[in-house]
Amino acid sequence: MTQRTTPVIRVEHLEVKYGRNVVLCLEQLRINRGEQISIIGPSGAGKTTLLRTIKGYVRPSLGKIEVLGLNWSTCNRATRRRVQRRIGLIFQQFHLVPRLTVLQNVLCGRLGSTHRWASLLGHFSSEDRQIAWRAIAEVGLQEQVHQRADTLSGGQQQRVAIARVVAQQPEVILADEPVSSLDPVLGAEVLSLLREVTRHHDATLILILHQPALAKQFGNRVVGLRNGAVVFDDPPSKLTDDRLEEIYHGHSPVPLPRGDSPADEPLALVGA
Repeated sequence: MTQRTTPVIRVEHLEVKYGRNVVLCLEQLRINRGEQISIIGPSGAGKTTLLRTIKGYVRPSLGKIEVLGLNWSTCNRATRRRVQRRIGLIFQQFHLVPRLTVLQNVLCGRLGSTHRWASLLGHFSSEDRQIAWRAIAEVGLQEQVHQRADTLSGGQQQRVAIARVVAQQPEVILADEPVSSLDPVLGAEVLSLLREVTRHHDATLILILHQPALAKQFGNRVVGLRNGAVVFDDPPSKLTDDRLEEIYHGHSPVPLPRGDSPADEPLALVGA
């Protein structure tokens, strides 16, 4: 139990600027090992900037952010790269190589853990290939393993992206609007798969989602951003219409459904 409450992300008095504009200003934020966090907020609230800062792509102008015990502001480049390999990132538009097969795309998740020149020539170890095969099986794409990525459906392509992250063996998984390109049914299936994969590997999951209903269903904690600041940080049960108004004030999120919470409707794994 002690391990699961260990902070993997610790933010204190963080400020991030693009030029002269402050786009992120966080007093304090803690994310513990094993948590599944949904981040919501209007466009321009700083959601993607927060994920990019956690990943180490953006340097804060003030304050401190520690990820997996590392202070991004004080580490050297080699240390930064080692820690970045322990952080997986899933994109809205999949970011697959269209001409490569499912297996070849998933093997890209091993690039940070294998010899650089060998991997550039497509020479992966038997261990790398076994890890990739297991990741493909975990997302239910065994039959498509030698199929080109550009012949797959949108839902299948996002499952390839999930398998690629699984093959990376990360401790933290960041997902930036991973279902915005999918219809609601496929989106819920993909999020269900991502949640179960994260639990299976005892990783920490941080999701950016536009739909509050999905944020409630797939996060055990919801963080709401507005104008670069945290204005909500509570369990999903406390995300009421009044709190949504506080987060989105003047904007129009996808509304919460009336009646039963979607969290009461379990979803099967994709391919199960």
